[in-house]
Amino acid sequence: MATKTQDKARKPLRERLRDLYEGNSQTSHRFRYGLLLFDLLTVLFVVVTSFVPRTEIVERIDVLVGILLALDIGARFAIARKPLDEFKHPSTWADMVALASFLAPITGEGFAFLRILRTLRLLHTFQILRRLRSDSDFFRRNEEVVIAVAHLFVFIFVMTGIVYETQFRTNPQIANYVDALYFTITSLTTTGYGDVTLPGSLGRLISVAIMIAGVTLFLRLAQVLFRPHKVRFPCPDCGLQRHDQDAVHCKACGRVLCIPDEGL
Repeated sequence: MATKTQDKARKPLRERLRDLYEGNSQTSHRFRYGLLLFDLLTVLFVVVTSFVPRTEIVERIDVLVGILLALDIGARFAIARKPLDEFKHPSTWADMVALASFLAPITGEGFAFLRILRTLRLLHTFQILRRLRSDSDFFRRNEEVVIAVAHLFVFIFVMTGIVYETQFRTNPQIANYVDALYFTITSLTTTGYGDVTLPGSLGRLISVAIMIAGVTLFLRLAQVLFRPHKVRFPCPDCGLQRHDQDAVHCKACGRVLCIPDEGL
């Protein structure tokens, strides 16, 4: 045991970070679940503090979260094989915007809602998905539904932040995040009560984006909710991943399958 601890201590910092972010040990899995919990708590903090006045304590927590986020971004760049390629990923730019919103309140607290994008990125990493499939029977049965709901909530929170940030200074109908959330939901569902509107060309473009993307996300969620349930089992011959629960043969190549079944 002591030898293993000494070996870990002798590892370069970059290798230890890579083990935490990309490894398969229990420590690595716990670390990534901790990051996921950190993301969720940060989103909850942003939502809750949007309804209270800005105080010194809230600003100090903002700075603390920003420092932790900066460390996370720095670690990801440190372990990247090609650090400059990280800028090709939209999630990296979302992290940068979120970092600016926490460390420099003058940029507008509304953009802190982009912080939720990191939660979605963590959920989509191969290690997290594989671990969730292994650890959670609920996730295995409802993976597509969970991801579709996550997409929808990400869109709602991001668009709420954009609506608030672009409107609260000039539009008296958008006085807080509740007003922005209310407008986003009514536009997304195409209900359109009309008591809250976004004036000007920018406001109309935001409304159009919410309606078009919202309908698409709702259709996707409805699709995964109401279509027949599939099980994930890679076909040994053609690699088809999803099959009917009672499938005996692969629909793509006809290979006889032996899908594990719990008798439910």
